[in-house]
Amino acid sequence: MSASITPESIRLSDLGLRFGSATDVGLKRATNEDSHLAASPVFLVADGMGGHEAGEIASALAVDAFLPLVGRATVSTDDVSLAFDRARASITALGHTGPRSAGTTVAGVAIAASDQNAYWLIFNLGDSRVYRFSDGELEQISVDHSVVQELVDGGELNRASAAAHPSRNVITRALGAGSHFRPDYWLVPIEPADRLLICSDGVSGELDDTAVSYILRTEYSAPAAARRLVREGTARGGRDNLTAIVVDAFDVTMDARSDVGLNTDPIPTDADGDDTIPRNAARAERS
Repeated sequence: MSASITPESIRLSDLGLRFGSATDVGLKRATNEDSHLAASPVFLVADGMGGHEAGEIASALAVDAFLPLVGRATVSTDDVSLAFDRARASITALGHTGPRSAGTTVAGVAIAASDQNAYWLIFNLGDSRVYRFSDGELEQISVDHSVVQELVDGGELNRASAAAHPSRNVITRALGAGSHFRPDYWLVPIEPADRLLICSDGVSGELDDTAVSYILRTEYSAPAAARRLVREGTARGGRDNLTAIVVDAFDVTMDARSDVGLNTDPIPTDADGDDTIPRNAARAERS
């Protein structure tokens, strides 16, 4: 894991953050199994799975495991790794609370530093996502740990087909649920006017990149952008729980925030969605 320092990188001493979050149960679920944490220097979304409150408990335990990082100036990859280990131990201790064992995805970002420069330390386990919106361009930083992502990576499926694939909700890595455990990490220099989005698949499953980019471009404040993403996702089906965190970075010496101009790209139509389940559970359900 490495990243080069660019001239635009913000020095840690000059870094400012604005952020906001929103969550909703959606239109199809009885309970909200998403949990989230938005407290500098760590921001994350956990999408629980397992049913019978197992997912709700697992995602809450994941958030609890990261709470010791709150209030620090920066964190390291080792700090995040230890938080994942704490979360896994707590979730494993639950055992089976229903037909399936408890589990959760975790995706997020923390503030890290190298040579006095500020970095996004992005981490992911499962199919919740982290996006970066910078200079008017949207980029998905995290890579889904899912069956359809494996098919896309192998050239067996294109992204358009992936959105409607019957296994689109089957994940290959998670905390608990009998899934493979290995988070991925990225270290990305923080530049002025960077806007990061962390969201559960309840948001990304309803809104494609065009819709997400439109909202991040047109909503000036981070809290308003987070609320809009959840509201639009709910309006377009709300088939799963929806959670979004938006984090804006700026240089306090300039208070730099990009002007947002209206984007006339259309917001897309719905695609069918289902609850997230681990791969081994999906195989059992089909047998």
